[in-house]
Amino acid sequence: MSKKILQLISGDFEDLEVWYPVYRCREEGWQVDFAAEKPGLYHGKYGVPCEVALSFKDLDPDDYDGLLVPGGWAPDKLRRFPEVLNIVRKMNADNKAIGEICHAGWVLISADILRGKKVTSTPGIKDDMSNAGGIWVDEETVVDGNIVSGRRPPDLPAYAKAFIEVVKARG
Repeated sequence: MSKKILQLISGDFEDLEVWYPVYRCREEGWQVDFAAEKPGLYHGKYGVPCEVALSFKDLDPDDYDGLLVPGGWAPDKLRRFPEVLNIVRKMNADNKAIGEICHAGWVLISADILRGKKVTSTPGIKDDMSNAGGIWVDEETVVDGNIVSGRRPPDLPAYAKAFIEVVKARG
């Protein structure tokens, strides 16, 4: 069954944390759409380009089966957009798969959806995750309901596999 996944983008994303899950989803035959503040060309921390066709304002979260939030420095920018927080809250309320890795937890913190959820992240935001009500653990990947979290790039294989399994489990 074909799925549609939304990948959030802002400048200085962690290149591997965008492209690894995107390619894994595409290997499943799923469509992955990139969304940013406005359409255009964005670059990751290491200069890998990403062409974005959708703006946050021009999409409907109901059209998607899952959401991917990258790490790097992009999450600190992404969480400042009310539209992003609304997308995250809506997809969480609809029990859709939400994948977050490394610093991406900042977006879920700002969306206020971590209370009581078991999560992981880069250790650098452990306190932020805990202060937002998350139950932080130091594991490569954690699944708690619809939320899939990963620590950092070396954990991408387990993270992407878990995200795909959660999307599939939700029909």
